[in-house]
Formats: sequence, C-alpha cells, structure tokens
Amino acid sequence: MKIISVLGTRPEAIKLAPIILELNKRGLTNSVVSTGQHKEMLYQVLNLFDITPTVDLNIMTTDQSLTALTSKILTGLDKVLQKEKPDLVIVQGDTTSAFVAALVAFYHKIKVVHVEAGLRTNNKYNPFPEEINRRLLSHIADLHFAPTIVSKQNLLHEGVNPDDIFVTGNTVIDSLLITSGTNIPFNNPELKAVQFDKKEVILLTTHRRENLDGGMEKIFEAINRITKANPTVEVIFPVHLNPAIGKLAQSVLGDNKAVRLLEPLDYTDLVGVLKRCKLVLTDSGGIQEEAPALGKPVLVLRETTERPEGIDAGTGILVGLDINSIVNNTNDLLNNTQRYNSMAKATNPYGDGHSAARIADIITRRFK
Repeated sequence: MKIISVLGTRPEAIKLAPIILELNKRGLTNSVVSTGQHKEMLYQVLNLFDITPTVDLNIMTTDQSLTALTSKILTGLDKVLQKEKPDLVIVQGDTTSAFVAALVAFYHKIKVVHVEAGLRTNNKYNPFPEEINRRLLSHIADLHFAPTIVSKQNLLHEGVNPDDIFVTGNTVIDSLLITSGTNIPFNNPELKAVQFDKKEVILLTTHRRENLDGGMEKIFEAINRITKANPTVEVIFPVHLNPAIGKLAQSVLGDNKAVRLLEPLDYTDLVGVLKRCKLVLTDSGGIQEEAPALGKPVLVLRETTERPEGIDAGTGILVGLDINSIVNNTNDLLNNTQRYNSMAKATNPYGDGHSAARIADIITRRFK
C-alpha cells in the first residue's frame, strides 16, 4: 500500500509526525508532500522528527488570497497524485492544504483519511475559513479519526457512516509528551533571560484571521491592563509572521516593558514555555489541547471554539474578545489559588499520548 501524507502548516506537522513514524514502523510506504503553506515553521518540526518531504510545492507568497492559495495547491497536488498514484491520502485538521488535498484525491478516486475529524463551531465564518474546510472535508473522507466523543457525535449528526469513525484522542498530545519529556534548552536567547521562577509568566498566542478585524487590538489592550495591575506578570508573545499582526503588536504593545515580542518560537521552545509558564491566553486550537496536558489553564480568546471538551472539562474558559472579560478572568486566575488549581488539575480530555499508534493500527487493518 502506498500512502501520501499532505501537510502545509506547523500544526499539521506536529499532529501528523507521530502517525508518519508509526506507519513507517509497520513497513508501509509513506511519502510526505509539503504544500509549504507555513514553510519556515513547518520544517523546524519536520527536522525535529527526522521527516523529510518527498515533494515541496513551495506555494507560499506574501499576502496571497485564499483563492490564489487554493488554486496553487489544487494544481500542484494534481500533478503529484497523477505521478505517484497513491492508494491513500492522509490529511489533518482544517487547513486549506488539508481540504484541497482531499478534494484532489477525490478527483483521482483515491481514498482519504482525515485525522482530527468532526470539530465544529457551526458558524461558517468563525473560524474562517477552517469551519467550512473541515465540513466539506468530512463529506470527502473515507475514514474519520475523531479526537473525542463530541467530535464523533458531530460526524454522526451529519450522516457519516459510524463504521468509518474512530475515536482515537488527538495526536498533538503524542508529540507534546515526546518533546516535553526531553530536557532541551531554549534556542531563543530571550527565553533564557526570562525568570520563570520569579515572574508569573503568561504565554500569549494570537493569529486567527477573524481576530484581525478589531479583536486583536482588544486582546492587546487587555494585556496592557493586566500587566499594569500585576507587576509580577511577564508576557511572552511569539508574534505570528503575518505582517499585519506584527505591526499592530508593535503599535499597542511595543512600549510595554512587561511584554516580550518575539519571533515565532520553534516547537521545542514553545513546549519549554508551556512547561514553565503560569497560564496561557490563546486563540490557537492546538494550544487549547496542549496546555492542559501540562497542567496550564487556558483562556480562549475567541467567540467560538470547536474544542468545547476543554471548556466542559474545566481546563479552559471561553473569554471571547471583550477586554473586561479577558482582564477579569486573567486577574482571577493570578490571584485566586483555588480557582487556578481546579483548572490546572482538571483532566485533559484530548488524549493520552497513544493516538498515533491507534490510528496506524486502524489504517493497517482497514486498507492493507
């Protein structure tokens, strides 16, 4: 059986790497195609797991539209699948790379496996364009690996065959536990200067398209208020490569001495900060899953989340984009030990570190 795994962003690499390694252990021919959607951050993760793409489409250009991105991936992958003729294409999550890869595979009548299937907000513009990407992908895929029971129920509600759905947990926990179990020093020199033992360090990450329309400015203003009210707080903010985010961050946070505006962190540095920080403020999907595995409360900077399991389990709070909500919830966690401990010790609903092995076993049984 010939398998191609398609990925284009760092989260896809983090979540597919353990599966690629498990399939290799089973002797399956598993090629990797990179669309190059987030090339700088992508290759750091692939190198960490000693994975080299067979093909790199290298499609990313500055400020390109979603239409241009989709067109380039569609054309590039069409040529790859015509040449390679795989039996199976594996995609992960809800990126444009994942959706378009599934679409091209469908055009070639190649079976599609969807990892992290069934996540929903039921708001087609939030997150944008991910909500529609994953909904459409679910109607193409032949095998669905849902990270949780809630995700499985979403798929069943949409009419997906129950025999094609498997609840496996999320492979992000596999990668996180592998990486956090090693004592790797920080690569970023600024992180080496952070006094994690003396400061209450908050990790901030924000990058979503929908938050660029006024929401991110509110997040940054909330950070200014939080640091003013809490002199022991230091905020680590790895700024996304999107120039609009960098410009806004400098404008609102540039003069705040309690905020470190950093270049995007490599994966090992990010895990290192997660291990050492006090709490996390994020609009990232992956970090909503990762932080609870290391006992870190998460405040979700979004109006909706496709990961309600963490909110229900008590590992996270959906604070939205209201400045007062962000400030008040952060201050409460910094000063209310009982509330902090209840979140830090809540059970992570997203996985146990063995998801990739389950997925590889199911693929082998189903298709080999």
